[in-house]
Amino acid sequence: MYWRRFEWRKYAPLALMLVFPVLGMLYGWTNTRPTADVYSLVTDFDRATPFIKYFALPYSVWIFYIYACLVYFFKKDVNLYYKGLAIYTICALTCYLVYMVFQTTVPRPEITGGDPFSLLMNFIYERDRPFNCFPSIHCFSSYMVMRLLWGSSFKNRWNMILITGMSSTIILSTLFIKQHVILDALAGVLLVEFVLAGMTIVETQLKESRQRQRQKRTFGA
Repeated sequence: MYWRRFEWRKYAPLALMLVFPVLGMLYGWTNTRPTADVYSLVTDFDRATPFIKYFALPYSVWIFYIYACLVYFFKKDVNLYYKGLAIYTICALTCYLVYMVFQTTVPRPEITGGDPFSLLMNFIYERDRPFNCFPSIHCFSSYMVMRLLWGSSFKNRWNMILITGMSSTIILSTLFIKQHVILDALAGVLLVEFVLAGMTIVETQLKESRQRQRQKRTFGA
């Protein structure tokens, strides 16, 4: 039978994506009304940014898009898949720590329409309370997948256009539906770059350590 021929062990690493619901529960614990002061990072740029309810759609499909990108990385380069999971986990936990000590909020417009996009906006606002804003999880994860693609060995014209375009749209959506401000988005980008730089340093040191060990074994022989 087909299911018996299916290479289960080959796809077993995808089970690591179960970290997402665990991280989701942790997020829920931090997304409560804070007892300390809540800060505002709203700038003139944010005040000038219009509210566009149609961006609720790309904002809403964000997590499924991240899943799809990671599965795509898994098929193309399993090491990049592991790297993506590690970066996401580190960045998410860092965000949660920030939320616990530095809560920010974004003023939300009143949604009055009854059309599908207005209903979707109301659902977003009801589901995601406006207390976990800086850095933006939507922004760091969307930037992460396109950043990893840019440095991959399998990038091409079409996946660059698709992933860069979709990630950019999701990042913009956080601003246009007034879920985040520009500083939230920039902090998400910088967070990914910081974690990537740290991982690169660690990888380089481990590689050099393995090389030294091989040289010692060679000379010792």
